[in-house]
Amino acid sequence: MGSGEPNPAGKKKKYLKAALYVGDLDPDVTEDMLYKKFRPAGPLRFTRICRDPVTRSPLGYGYVNFRFPADAEWALNTMNFDLINGKPFRLMWSQPDDRLRKSGVGNIFIKNLDKSIDNRALFYLFSAFGNILSCKVVCDDNGSKGYAYVHFDSLAAANRAIWHMNGVRLNNRQVYVGRFKFPEERAAEVRTRDRAIFTNVFVKNFGDDMDDEKLKELFSEYGTTESVKVIRDASGKSKGFGFVRYETHEAAQKAVLDLHGKSVDGKVLYVGRAQKKIERLAELRRRFERLRLKEKSRPPGVPIYIKNLDETIDDDKLKEEFSSFGSISRAKVMMEVGQGKGFGVVCFSSFEEATKAVDEMNGRIVGSKPLHVTLGQARRRW
Repeated sequence: MGSGEPNPAGKKKKYLKAALYVGDLDPDVTEDMLYKKFRPAGPLRFTRICRDPVTRSPLGYGYVNFRFPADAEWALNTMNFDLINGKPFRLMWSQPDDRLRKSGVGNIFIKNLDKSIDNRALFYLFSAFGNILSCKVVCDDNGSKGYAYVHFDSLAAANRAIWHMNGVRLNNRQVYVGRFKFPEERAAEVRTRDRAIFTNVFVKNFGDDMDDEKLKELFSEYGTTESVKVIRDASGKSKGFGFVRYETHEAAQKAVLDLHGKSVDGKVLYVGRAQKKIERLAELRRRFERLRLKEKSRPPGVPIYIKNLDETIDDDKLKEEFSSFGSISRAKVMMEVGQGKGFGVVCFSSFEEATKAVDEMNGRIVGSKPLHVTLGQARRRW
């Protein structure tokens, strides 16, 4: 609010005494530039631009820590959406405890916005309903994508905004304003609704010789198809999956029930309801989170990888073979249906121990096979 008007909201919450979050920063903005911009508002403790820990490139946001809360509040009320390096920035109270943000309480979603509505306009439109913690119009290189988020400090304020603004016409466009839903919640709603009405079927695990005509012939038995497509790569080779769209949900459902698990040309087909994009993204997030937790739970150490293991080698035997080289935090033979897959991993407490094990065990015959042993990359605890 570069014009200097006081914030129309009521009493503020001091989320971190006198620290402000500064978002939407130009990549060339430095700590010194932030300091010079905010120093007229009052004495500062420090300014910080957040950077990628590896590349050290700026992430587009930072923090300004004032000595006195009153100065921070004055800056928030009078400097929000001012320009720095020619680009307007967003201010909000810094919130070290992110439980409120992660809870979604007080957060609303707005869509079908006119492209002329920016962060400043959004803030003024919704600030009448309560204290805004943050508001952001989602943009890409071409400008506004037509939707936004506003986070109030209370559920009551969010409900007021929804009540008064949902269905209102802004710049001749009727906007939708509703409660923010996490992607997993929206994906579950889409999944529940789509199961009762879907007409698009996903098919995978068929042979390279399957083309559109053969796929259509296979699926037409269950009803009239609107489109049938085998997905191919740039060279024209089948990727082994495709889509079939029926005129009716009943035909699609019958095809799924009858063809899923059926063997065609020696391959067992997977046939199921084609997922919406939001469902696929939610599944990817769940997989990533599972992998992250699995990786986090692994003990630290320097790993070595062992290939060509004899079928008789299990975890205990593997640890026994390598224990003479140092302290082992983990020894694991990879298994499949109760049988070793022929490779495993051993984690030592130091690089020296792992190197010695590689030098002495690579090529050694254990059981009936010569081992292939290589050094892995040490995991770090940040």
